[in-house]
Amino acid sequence: MDVAHTGPVERASAADLGQLASDAGSVPNQVGAVLVIDTRDLAAAEIAERLAAVPRLRQRLMPVPLGGGPPVWVDDPHVDLAQHVVVVDCPEPRDETALLALAADRLTTPLPRDRPLWAVTIVHGLDGGRTALIVVFHHVIADGIGGLAVLARLLDGVPVPPGRPVPVAAPSWRALRKDAADRRRAAVRGLPAAISRGRDGIRELARRPTVAEPCSLNRPTGPHRRIVTVRADLATLKRRGAAYGASVNDVLLAATTAALARLLDHRGEHVDRLVVSMLVAPQAHTAIGNQAGVAPVDLPAHGPARDRLPAIAAITREVKRHARGTSAPLLGIGLRVLARLRLLRWFMDRQRMVHTFLTNLRGPDRQVAVCGAPATGLIPLSLATGNVTVAFAALSYAGTMTVSVVADPLHHPDLDVLVTALHEELAASPDGRVPDAAATPSS
Repeated sequence: MDVAHTGPVERASAADLGQLASDAGSVPNQVGAVLVIDTRDLAAAEIAERLAAVPRLRQRLMPVPLGGGPPVWVDDPHVDLAQHVVVVDCPEPRDETALLALAADRLTTPLPRDRPLWAVTIVHGLDGGRTALIVVFHHVIADGIGGLAVLARLLDGVPVPPGRPVPVAAPSWRALRKDAADRRRAAVRGLPAAISRGRDGIRELARRPTVAEPCSLNRPTGPHRRIVTVRADLATLKRRGAAYGASVNDVLLAATTAALARLLDHRGEHVDRLVVSMLVAPQAHTAIGNQAGVAPVDLPAHGPARDRLPAIAAITREVKRHARGTSAPLLGIGLRVLARLRLLRWFMDRQRMVHTFLTNLRGPDRQVAVCGAPATGLIPLSLATGNVTVAFAALSYAGTMTVSVVADPLHHPDLDVLVTALHEELAASPDGRVPDAAATPSS
């Protein structure tokens, strides 16, 4: 029997609702990561127990009747962890290519909506006697930074709070109505501040680039993705950025845009500038949920790195100075309106706002362990949909920056050209010179 609900009503935020509304593309709105662990075996029960300590992973969103306010996070009384954690053998040839193909399949498979929106696949039999964890969850649970908070529960040495042995019942209709009325009164009291934020949001939107140059990077995408990784030494990226007053994120932006420009040149296309949607996160964001935002940056696509990197650093500093997330509620409203009108998929397949996405996250500085075994690799997983045919997810871990290139294989039969170019750009010397020969990146 459920415990009676006595605490506050936990609502889906406006950002959560925006993530739900945007799940209308060719692939589901899901994110995740791959942890490669130096062990031959992992116990599914122990992994499930650690994740079960995260309350959100035992919950689902409950719609409420008209007048009851936004959807509510409630405990799922029928949650079965065995349905969320599965064990498989790595396909041949049991290397990273096979592992990433499996991860792409898991990432692009929609999670069942009748249960908490996450899944873990334990992959045994990797070469070298290793095991991997493929963790996937819906974006409504957390953004990329919040997702790292979820993954932290898997690590040794992280305190595991006592779980709730009995699910808490959903709030009553009376409690929902009272909470909704309280929220409406608070909204009225906060109307002047809301109007001010709305004005700031409109000004923020007005500063955004409006049109991305037409090219083959923007085509309606299909249901499949291919994932390839490129790795670089984090200290080298930091030194290169410091030489030009730039951040590691600026170095990544410079490298990815240069690699995309080289891909387009290979295809006989030319664009002067590329619009990249980059992550803009509030400071000290460590909670589960959706708090980080995105901002498009209009960047030069050609020229020496010694010229482009300072220019990109200046552009991103200006964007971050103004991009405080005030436009996110307005964009969320627009997404929900388009979704209700059944026009969101049409819009996403035709948008001219961005060419690609870059998500850059900071992982643990030192090597961590899972169930007593060292985690030797951490690979970010993220999907782009609509007409964005390729996107980049970067994650630093223990001194290494891993960049996942996630592409629609239908539109990128020449993906190796892009991956090789990105590897060379990331391996460039601090003065921006690209090496004559670069090692083959992982795929």
